[in-house]
Amino acid sequence: MRSTSPRGCVRGFGVGLLLAASVYDLLVASVLHTLWLSVTVLLVGFAAVLWPVDRRPPWLTPQSRTAVPAVVSGLFTTGVLLAGRAHVPFGPGEVAVLLSLLFIAVRHCPWPWALVCGVLDAVALLLLPVRYFRSPQDEVLAYALIGLILVGLVTGLAAYLRSLDYRRTVAVGETRRAERVAIAADLHDFVAHHVTGILVQTQMARMMAARQPQDLDPVLAGIERAATEALASMRRTVGVLRDTGPEAADRRPVGDLAAVTDLVEGFATPAQRTVLQRDAAVSDDLPHEVQAAAFRVVQEALTNVRRHAGDATQVTVRLARPGDRLEVTVTDDGHGGTQLPEAAHGGGFGLVGLTERVTALGGELHAGPRGGADGGAGWQVRAVFPAGK
Repeated sequence: MRSTSPRGCVRGFGVGLLLAASVYDLLVASVLHTLWLSVTVLLVGFAAVLWPVDRRPPWLTPQSRTAVPAVVSGLFTTGVLLAGRAHVPFGPGEVAVLLSLLFIAVRHCPWPWALVCGVLDAVALLLLPVRYFRSPQDEVLAYALIGLILVGLVTGLAAYLRSLDYRRTVAVGETRRAERVAIAADLHDFVAHHVTGILVQTQMARMMAARQPQDLDPVLAGIERAATEALASMRRTVGVLRDTGPEAADRRPVGDLAAVTDLVEGFATPAQRTVLQRDAAVSDDLPHEVQAAAFRVVQEALTNVRRHAGDATQVTVRLARPGDRLEVTVTDDGHGGTQLPEAAHGGGFGLVGLTERVTALGGELHAGPRGGADGGAGWQVRAVFPAGK
């Protein structure tokens, strides 16, 4: 059995009421010999309200849908006045159609057409009692007062829903912008890491070409690997930007604790030794956002070693689990020497973005000269994350 959504039930109930009210209009009009005029007004209104969205022609815009029936209703009222007809009724069907069109105008018409079309629909509705121009004045005023109340209620509801639509659109736009900024940061982090490695290893290859040409192959292989990974990161990021499906997030260039091992091993060069110390208590079932942030800490710290501590001989990466926290520490023994071009040193935004990422998870990030009893030189980056129980 096919299930019916509540929205479909409400729409069907509303259409049924509109049809029933319009039948009453036609019965009264047939008695007063104004049937063809009422049929014309109601058909134009029904076409504007009930025409299926997927079958509407391009010219049937919200502006034309809401303005034309109001003009037709106003012409009907004007014709009654000019003909001097007395007691020509207006039924609930025409009132319901005009209220529906007022709702559509206020909620869906672009500004300032929403104001123009809304005023046309409201005026056409408020002019309906004029067809009783020989009725007692108090009765006409009562109908006009009821019309004003209905116009106010429908306009307020439509304006409120329009404001919700606007807020939703703004929120979606901000979310997409934030997501694109995050993707751009991901791309920067990955590509900067690999490109910095390419620069360092290229400089090393140039020096070895004159002194140790027989040892060039491992260095060239590292350059090739770094370039391949940089291209793969860019390819994945472009794929995410082009694809809006739910599976796109799985292709973002993110890392986890398992990828830290490959990152540390790939960082090593003949001149720099890297060591990964991972406590047994650090498992791979930590929250994904914590693992991704820990990976970024290690990646940014290693990139900064290449940029600012090219003379470091050993880099130590440590993953620990003191209590319910995850502690990530990257330490080098460099003195701050580097031979990279000035343009490759970065603008200092890496640690700023890293601090934002860590603090967003409730963690802390510290970067500064290495301490300790040995008083050794070097730099240390330390991040602590709440990792749960």
